[in-house]
Amino acid sequence: MPTELKLAPTNAGSRFLGLGAYRGDVVVTNDDVCQWIDSSDEWIRQRTGIVTRRRASADVSLLDMAETAGREALEAAGIEGAQLGAVIVSTVTFPYATPSAAAALADRLGATPAPAFDISAACAGYCYGVAQADALVRSGAADYVLVVGAEKLSDVIDNHERTISFLLGDGAGAVVIGPSETAGIAPSIWGSDGSKWSTIGMTHSMLDLREIALAAEADPEGSALVAETEAKLWPTLRQDGQTVFRWAVWEMAKVAQQAMDAAGVGPEDLAAFIPHQANMRIIDEMVKQLKLPESVAVGRDIADMGNTSAASIPLAMHRLLQENPGLSGGLALEIGFGAGLVFGAQVVVLP
Repeated sequence: MPTELKLAPTNAGSRFLGLGAYRGDVVVTNDDVCQWIDSSDEWIRQRTGIVTRRRASADVSLLDMAETAGREALEAAGIEGAQLGAVIVSTVTFPYATPSAAAALADRLGATPAPAFDISAACAGYCYGVAQADALVRSGAADYVLVVGAEKLSDVIDNHERTISFLLGDGAGAVVIGPSETAGIAPSIWGSDGSKWSTIGMTHSMLDLREIALAAEADPEGSALVAETEAKLWPTLRQDGQTVFRWAVWEMAKVAQQAMDAAGVGPEDLAAFIPHQANMRIIDEMVKQLKLPESVAVGRDIADMGNTSAASIPLAMHRLLQENPGLSGGLALEIGFGAGLVFGAQVVVLP
């Protein structure tokens, strides 16, 4: 009888090998948004930094966006889908509780039978996925892992409410993570504060809709009223904006600093800072608190894309590298934070 179990060969580190993106095909301006809410282009720009947001057409699914981003990342990494050891999709807007978006995506990309699973961590989901992929690669459980942040937030907003709907866009960003002789992904700092669970979330649960449907069956004569009530109860996103803003500004800079400390680097060592694209004022305040030098390129994709939740960091990274290819190989601090309230951050070497 063996006294020790055989372990998979481990890798010294992991790193980003390829990057891909899909941006919603419909441009929605602030003036478009103001058809639904009592606001103005000037107010939205001043309070959020958003000029436009990108949303996907009705016939473009979350899986379509994820597949486009994933294929670009695979091509950039120089590998085929069949070489993937795992597929991770971070999303809160896949319209099916099960099966997972990742399983369907793995099939589309020819990655079967790679393990595939979804992560529900909202705006921190991409960083959670990177943390998981880094661990899988370093442990030897997978040679290559595809991490995709994909959201079709236009499916879960009420255009007439003004706490969050005007902020949101659709898109997908993807990275391929593989083995490296040196560390290309530093230790992740991640966590949650469930005491603020209701600060960002859905207005109602799907169980509420079930109760309405049962009521309609029991009372056919009241079906018109039931239908009207059902429309109002369709789960959509809301947030306590002030609470979220204060939490992000005062607490997330501390997490970002912890991520730099864990990586053994300082602000002067960074080539880029790529935060979750929640609000331009939050981004600017974090830059100040972290005392980032002017030499650090800052992801500000929110101006054109809006807030795309789990997709926002890889989309911002994709744009930064397109506009500044010289950043490749440099260090980037990335941090995601949002509903839950959950957060994740790590320092990475840019692909």
